[in-house]
Amino acid sequence: MTQISDRHAVDVAGIVIGGGAAVVVQSMTNTDTADIAATVEQVRRLYQAGSELVRVTVNNDAAASAVPQIVEQLAAQDCHVPIVGDFHFNGHKLLRQHDACARALAKYRINPGNVGRGKKRDLQFSEMIEIACRYDKPVRIGVNWGSLDQQLLANLLTQNANLADPLSLESINRQAVIDSALQSAAFAEDIGLAPNRIVISCKMSRVQDLVQVYQRLAQDCRYALHLGLTEAGMGDPGIVASSAALAILLQQGIGDTIRVSLTPEPGAAREREVKIAQQILQSLGLRSFSPSVTACPGCGRTTSEYFQVLAREIQQQLDDAMPEWKNRYPGVENMKVAVMGCVVNGPGESKHANIGISLPGTGEQPVAPVYQDGSKTVTLKGDNIGAEFIDLVKTYVETHYGRN
Repeated sequence: MTQISDRHAVDVAGIVIGGGAAVVVQSMTNTDTADIAATVEQVRRLYQAGSELVRVTVNNDAAASAVPQIVEQLAAQDCHVPIVGDFHFNGHKLLRQHDACARALAKYRINPGNVGRGKKRDLQFSEMIEIACRYDKPVRIGVNWGSLDQQLLANLLTQNANLADPLSLESINRQAVIDSALQSAAFAEDIGLAPNRIVISCKMSRVQDLVQVYQRLAQDCRYALHLGLTEAGMGDPGIVASSAALAILLQQGIGDTIRVSLTPEPGAAREREVKIAQQILQSLGLRSFSPSVTACPGCGRTTSEYFQVLAREIQQQLDDAMPEWKNRYPGVENMKVAVMGCVVNGPGESKHANIGISLPGTGEQPVAPVYQDGSKTVTLKGDNIGAEFIDLVKTYVETHYGRN
């Protein structure tokens, strides 16, 4: 398998994908791109949540005309996140007819299955790649098994039918997405796009399909790889499926940028997919974005909900403070806080954290020892344990992390 550091490093307006760089988190808007105000607001919110690249749909003239204004307004708000244009079917026309859009975008996303049919496919793909070369824009060649190049798939099915021991349809589908991505990337290189301007993605909607496809890609190419389980679903099932797929691959060193493609709950914030992606990376120890809170699950020793409430309050306090803390206190994102509910594991877990509290369980003495960096520093009592511990956490941050 090609090592992480051996992959081409792709610079997207200052954000490096591949080449051993940290895994990049990205997201996509679901606003009408032609609605400039709504799109700017959603991009800004995604950026503030931690998205390092944001993709927008560019599907018609109105959307293409809006892109330069969106980029300009974001810059005026000191929001300098690279904007990626998502093109299907008519991307060649939009990039040709809207030069300002072609210039303003930081990267293009091209789906080989939706570029065109027959002879038009190569011509229209070439036109998009030539524009990318002209303006030195990186390109994600993003294959999706829901929109495969039908001619390529038909050819593979015909070849398979003539085999003495034909492969399953699932195997052919996996081979088709891999071939589509790698053949398109090779074609882009022939046109003039450098390999360090190419990112590959092969989106599948089933975990095992995604794992097998990316394991093959990691062996067969040096292009930077974007991971994501497409159409993952809504709520817990989507989160679990995305986490399972991405964790398997990331643990193997596969993947340079990720997106968690959740179907948003009605009225829910789009930023949730960014937070889930961050949590996947942080849980694997690949990156740190926010202080982590260790809290026990509770049992018959913890019949009070007090520690649960305190753990939630601590997590909320940390989340609310991070926009300021991440600039003011470098390294605070690596801090570990423990909020434990009884004497069984409470002191031990608290000692392992930077700062932790062991709350009294059912029938225990009504005292709560606090530990900092492995040593007990104070024992809290009374009705204000929660507020006092939150103050101790804030003081710990102020005294242990350097100021800019």
